[in-house]
Amino acid sequence: MPTTVERPPVAWALRPLAWTALQLHLLLLGAMSVACNAAALLLYPLLPRALGRRVGRALIAWCYRLFWRVTTATGMMRLDCDVLDVLRDEPGLIVVANHPSMLDAVMLVARLPRCACVMKASLMRNPLLGPGARLARYIRNDSARGMVLCAIQDLRDGGQLVLFPEGTRTTHQPVNHFHASFTLIARRAGAPIQTVFIDTDSPYLRKGWPLWRLPPLPIRFSVRLGQRFAPADDYLALRTEIEAYFAAGVHVPRSEA
Repeated sequence: MPTTVERPPVAWALRPLAWTALQLHLLLLGAMSVACNAAALLLYPLLPRALGRRVGRALIAWCYRLFWRVTTATGMMRLDCDVLDVLRDEPGLIVVANHPSMLDAVMLVARLPRCACVMKASLMRNPLLGPGARLARYIRNDSARGMVLCAIQDLRDGGQLVLFPEGTRTTHQPVNHFHASFTLIARRAGAPIQTVFIDTDSPYLRKGWPLWRLPPLPIRFSVRLGQRFAPADDYLALRTEIEAYFAAGVHVPRSEA
């Protein structure tokens, strides 16, 4: 196993340069998102649903992988998520993860090009964000029943579903209370639930962290595969079991332990 070289903290004299570099990375992510959505806007009326879903998801995953390659090459971020590759081509799988950062979905989607995400209905209507999500047939959350039914159908069609059962970024360590929709979907679709742990000691883009604030660099994330759970008739009990499993397995940041 290669030895990881620890970088010293950014010197105060270099902090303005590091801050500028970090903002440029975020601008790059935004520019790639705009380009992706512009392409999706053109493709949406031209492609049949199944092909559009496949192309849209692959396009979004490609953009996110490119972002991570750039941030790794510049040394701003370190991402260790190769373990996700074993899940890449597995159909009908629900992937659930803890949610420490705003970048969590970007990490998972980059390595799982078959997956659908659940998005706020307002974002699906956003002209800068919505076209790509609509082409990829991501799932709206404006109706709980509709969200569940769409997720079940997507899984039956061979897709994957990425969910954060906390519902929002973690505010109460080790994890927020889990909602039960993911275990209900698993039961009704007959889909297994693969748990994924996202570990980071960085405070960057946690709940309440402003985009403009410079964190310690480099920003490090790593991903671990956890236990796989079979769907259960008692989906509420399964939710409780998986929440307890995450609470015991999440690596709490040293500053919050």
